[in-house]
Formats: sequence, structure tokens, C-alpha cells
Amino acid sequence: MEDIEAEGRLLDAAEALFYGHGVQAVGMDRIRAASGVSLKRLYQCFASKEELVEAYLRRRDRRWRGALAARVAAEHSVADRPLAVFDWLEEWFGEPDFRGCAFLNAFGEMGAGSAAVADAVRDHKAEVRGYLLGLVRDAGAADPEALADQLAVIVDGAITTAAVTGAPGAAGRARSAAAVVLAAAGVTGGNTEGRERSRGKRNRATG
Repeated sequence: MEDIEAEGRLLDAAEALFYGHGVQAVGMDRIRAASGVSLKRLYQCFASKEELVEAYLRRRDRRWRGALAARVAAEHSVADRPLAVFDWLEEWFGEPDFRGCAFLNAFGEMGAGSAAVADAVRDHKAEVRGYLLGLVRDAGAADPEALADQLAVIVDGAITTAAVTGAPGAAGRARSAAAVVLAAAGVTGGNTEGRERSRGKRNRATG
């Protein structure tokens, strides 16, 4: 088995198990069994559990942001794109394997004792905030930096609420709140059918 194939299988197993059951609850032997990769090869690819968790988070970050950006880019009007973020979140919240934010989950379990994991989480949040900043700048917001900060808080609040309550509707309430702060910043989209259209797309999210 080539190293690239082994790493892919290990990361697939790590993502499913860490996200579904928690980092601390899943040992390396369970990753080995789920991946079909020998324990020796596992430790050749990832010298420690911390290293594997960081790699899982880094890959998930790229996939999560890629799926979000693809959905948002489908909106032709740049003024509609910031709210399309919440349409995508609603799709993700409705997935049967949704367990909240993988990054906040990992930070809660390991962030205090692992600089590498904490850095991966902070980098993800910074990238998401930067993405939101780009959206509101393109939409002509009066104060894009402050607005991006506000939207990032609303996004994290929606994810946490949906995880705790099991209610995908948290995305809709967050969308309404975001619409208010966007309008205050001079961004008013014309798409009133975004949420209904988003439900028909059902692109599988990986956040």
C-alpha cells in the first residue's frame, strides 16, 4: 500500500470516528481497524494521535470551506451571497451525521493541551472569517471588517445551537439575524427564494 493511499484511508477513518464519537473516545487501534492500515504503517504516516487529529482538521477545513464556497458561488448576485452562507448551513444541519463544528469539538477536547490542534482550529476560524470578509466587501458593505466579525459570530452561534438542539431551523433564525446586520451595513440582497432553492440542492456538506 502506497503512503498516499494509506494516509487517505487513515484520514477517512479518523474523520468519521473523531467527528462522530469525539477525539478522546477513539484510540489509534480503532483507527487502525477502521482504515485497514497496519498499526506500524499508521505510526509511519502519523507519529502521534495529536498529529493525526491536526491532519484530520486541516483536511476537513479545506473540504468544508470548498463545499461552502461552491454553494455560495451559485448565487449570481454578490449582494445575495452572504445570506447564501446560511442556506448552505441549513442543508448541512439537516444531514444525518451532523455533529456540530468539528473544530470547536476538537478544541474543547484537546485545545488546552495541544498547540497544534489549537492552531488548526484558529486557522480554520480565521479562514472562515476571511471568506466572509471577501463576501461582504464584494457586496459593498460600509464597514466590511466589523461586519465580517459579526457574521462569523452568527455562523458559529448557529452551528452550536443546531448541534445542541438538533434543529436545522437554527440556520433560518441566524439568517434573519444576519439579514438585519447586513442591511445596517448597506447590503440588501434581492433573493427571497434562496432558502427554498437551497433545499433542492442537498449538496453533502463536510463541516
